[in-house]
Amino acid sequence: MSFEKEQHCRSGSYRALACACVALVFSPLLFAFPNHARAMTATSNGAAVATCADRTATEDRAIRPFRAQIPQADLDDLRRRISSTRWPGRETVADRSQGVQLARIQDLVRYWGTEYDWRKAEAQLNAYPQFITTIDGLDIHFIHVRSKHPNALPLILTHGWPGSVFELLKVIEPLTDPTAHGGKAEDAFDVVIPSMPGYGFSGKPTSSGWGPARMGRAWHELMTRLGYSHYVSQGGDWGSVVADAMAIQAPPGLLGIHINMPPTVPAEIAKALRNGDPAPAGLSEKEKAAYESMNYLYTRGAGYAGVMVTRPQTIGYSLCDSPVGLAAFFYDKFNDWTHSSGDAEKVLTRDEMLNDITLYWLTNTGASSAQLYWENNNNNFNAAEQRTAGIKIPVAVTVFPGEIYRAPRSWAERAYPNLVYFNEVEKGGHFAAWEQPELFSAELRAAFQSLRSNERRLK
Repeated sequence: MSFEKEQHCRSGSYRALACACVALVFSPLLFAFPNHARAMTATSNGAAVATCADRTATEDRAIRPFRAQIPQADLDDLRRRISSTRWPGRETVADRSQGVQLARIQDLVRYWGTEYDWRKAEAQLNAYPQFITTIDGLDIHFIHVRSKHPNALPLILTHGWPGSVFELLKVIEPLTDPTAHGGKAEDAFDVVIPSMPGYGFSGKPTSSGWGPARMGRAWHELMTRLGYSHYVSQGGDWGSVVADAMAIQAPPGLLGIHINMPPTVPAEIAKALRNGDPAPAGLSEKEKAAYESMNYLYTRGAGYAGVMVTRPQTIGYSLCDSPVGLAAFFYDKFNDWTHSSGDAEKVLTRDEMLNDITLYWLTNTGASSAQLYWENNNNNFNAAEQRTAGIKIPVAVTVFPGEIYRAPRSWAERAYPNLVYFNEVEKGGHFAAWEQPELFSAELRAAFQSLRSNERRLK
């Protein structure tokens, strides 16, 4: 794909920001690399594709039980660092336009350093069967919960950034035991939740090449090792990108995908956004709203990604050395991306957010998680760049109202030639499974219902 520059050098308050970012392609996940970086990445990814199968064939395929057990010394060190925080002055405005407000982050951090209990979070993780297995030379951590109901449909769920497996824990029981959550026994899933490379308890890549396509191949290998001949895949944020990559690869046994951050922006709309144009004439109300949401992201909301896609190692020093820096970086996106009018604590508890933040801190994955942005050079909202037209297997989409943009049905139908399910719901945001686990689970039951007969027929 050719390198394209974002042209947001327009008049007014956007000009300084836009012109500073003129060589960057915005998305919630990434910006575009310079040409030389793209060429290097393509080469390393190509090498990874060539060697992946051979390495997987010869490596230890054992699946090893795992339990989270952080040394107390690490927890003591975290509290010591929190107590030694050097705070900046407060923001010079009365709103969130400059980022996380000082009083709010100080309140959260005070709780983190004095009352928060990581051991409760650890117990939540250890309540589920966890494992480690080596795939393509890297240790992959995952949760695997089998349903008690017969003929459960195997499902692999992929988290995003700044999330983790914590954002998916609340859907395990509704998915594996639907009869206790308003569903039927025939709606049951076996659930597999891996930690992406460089995240959580998975290994950290020591060389480049671990992008979404390589992850997709690793996830298929994981499902194969677990004995599943047929399965479905789901994701939001980076998980959507990985699910799309798997759908393009279409490995034997992948019946279909469900995503909640779909890349549906048509080419002509993407061009208008790049040029900084007003919404094109003739758009429907939903299309115009989607355009405005994307325009806001590109001009006001994507600075975090610009840093990580261009200098993940540089920002990594701060994320790995300052717990408050890490917390503020993530808390900003929790406020932006939840369906909460900018106040994430309306839909997520402090403990839930701090479980996720603390996992990144204790596993020292601030830098390694950011490197995924450097690896990926697509705009993950644009249908053409995500090659959605080449996806032939069934695709299901749920649009949550607090998502970064609300994909219109008209764009989704253009993007995916085999769109078998599309629904707009009334609650939930970017972290849909975390915010609205019962609704999210009901959507997956409905979305994959038509594929269950195929799965049973193929067994």
